[in-house]
Amino acid sequence: MNRGGIGAASIMLVFVVLCLVIFAIISLSPALTERALARQELALVQDFYAADARAERIVAEILTAPTIPAAVDNIPIGSFWSMEVFADVAYFAVPINETMLLNVEIALGAGGLYQILTWRMQNTHDWQPDDSIDLFDPDDETFFQGW
Repeated sequence: MNRGGIGAASIMLVFVVLCLVIFAIISLSPALTERALARQELALVQDFYAADARAERIVAEILTAPTIPAAVDNIPIGSFWSMEVFADVAYFAVPINETMLLNVEIALGAGGLYQILTWRMQNTHDWQPDDSIDLFDPDDETFFQGW
């Protein structure tokens, strides 16, 4: 009876199972990262639509008021006369989350008509560039000395 074939098959089976386990672990890490990113994106979309609905309510309040109010729903409202659109312009910013705002500008017309001039997200987070990498500076005379 030849027992060498059973041992080689067992070693090959253990090797294949070990490879499958390693590949499963390697593929799990990006999946968890993608899941975390998807949850962050979901939170941002939900926050944006909540801020958007709040901005719509503020616009409705502005349109129904006899004059542009100073604040609606604890959001300060600014206004000015625009020579570009020949109308009063009301503007405000609704917070989306701790680092994003929804900026809104509307031109007010007669009879409750209005035109949206601006309706966009703005990042308020203070961005800091990475200056730790020494990049090429064309004004640096010492760069070409080693050549």
